[in-house]
Amino acid sequence: MPGNLEPLDLGIQIPYHFRCPISLDLMSDPVTVSTGQTYDRTSIESWIAMGNTTCPVTRVALSDFTLIPNHTLRRLIQEWCVANRSNGVERIPTPKQPADPISVRSLLSQASAISGTHVSVRSRAAAIRRLRGLARDSEKNRVLIAAHNAREILVRILFADVDAGRESLSSELVSESLALLVYFHLTEEECESIASDPGRVGFMTRLLFDTSIEIRVNAAALTEIVLTGSKSPDLKGIITGSDSIFEGVLDLLKNPISSYPPRRALKIGIKALFALCLVKQTRHLAISAGAPGILIDRLAADFDRCDTERGLATVELLCRLPEGCSAFGEHALTVPLLVKTILRVSDRATEYAAGALLALCTAEERCREEAAAAGLVNQLLLLVQSDCTERAKRKAQMLLKLLRDSWPDNTLANSDDFGRSEVVPF
Repeated sequence: MPGNLEPLDLGIQIPYHFRCPISLDLMSDPVTVSTGQTYDRTSIESWIAMGNTTCPVTRVALSDFTLIPNHTLRRLIQEWCVANRSNGVERIPTPKQPADPISVRSLLSQASAISGTHVSVRSRAAAIRRLRGLARDSEKNRVLIAAHNAREILVRILFADVDAGRESLSSELVSESLALLVYFHLTEEECESIASDPGRVGFMTRLLFDTSIEIRVNAAALTEIVLTGSKSPDLKGIITGSDSIFEGVLDLLKNPISSYPPRRALKIGIKALFALCLVKQTRHLAISAGAPGILIDRLAADFDRCDTERGLATVELLCRLPEGCSAFGEHALTVPLLVKTILRVSDRATEYAAGALLALCTAEERCREEAAAAGLVNQLLLLVQSDCTERAKRKAQMLLKLLRDSWPDNTLANSDDFGRSEVVPF
């Protein structure tokens, strides 16, 4: 067996024993199996996950599936990377070790202990904080933690004082349990255990106004998780039936705190607002809480593509109410922003923007005039001939019918080219 393999694109040779026998790539997290052979962790884990029970190199049956980190080899690989930095080789990072099931069970046991017995509130919070660090490291760790009944334990800890009718709350314990809980997808039963309890819903709403921005953001994340996971319209209505919950979520969009990652606050804020506005019977509360103005301001400045799509979907939902159309119509940027969005962001964004414009232009002649002046007709003519969704095209055709009396003289519709286009006359 040669000591080196053939050169790669980098123009250098990677030592044979630094390569994973499965992937033939440079190992970033070498681990040794029971036969003594070493592989890259991701490769051997995939091999085992496919149902294989033998060592890929020796074909000997694995006596167990324990993967032992090969720290010596990893350090040698890192030294080789540093030595070849001038050739464009980046040093592999020191991998974070996966969570140990025994440690996870111990930490969960410590976290769920009754305060004031043999475990203090601070030590319980510290245990949850360690679990949170593990959950942050990898999806595999999150799966392991969730498999040890973590979601039920965390829900119980978070709402313990509310369930017991006590007022004295440990902000540290609440903060840590909430921050870890939002890493997981709750089951329908777990979501409904929160949504069906007015005390828990009220507590979750109060957390939206906590002095800690992290608690407020995580409370909004939990609100979105519970709303999305609950199937009962009645239970969804319990959560969304308060002005306060809309005000708390909208405040995250209106006033992102510079000392906290603003992108996360905005992303979670728009996800929570969209989930709230999916509940038809309480959309009017979003409008009365000022959602239209805040949404347009944010869409004009801060959102990435996915958040823009959610924001526009929320605008379209709120435009289904007369008071929503009125509120959006009063904002000077609404119509120009929606027109500009068409064919600029994504097919979904185009569809939602067209839907919102259809509602606005149906409701008010002033919006039709603004849309025509902003160049909507030309955008719509391009849209109906594009590869956009059929729903978007139908909305565009309906908008064109509404706007035909407002077409400026310089639009494509009044040009010679329009007569040769593929747009079906109406």
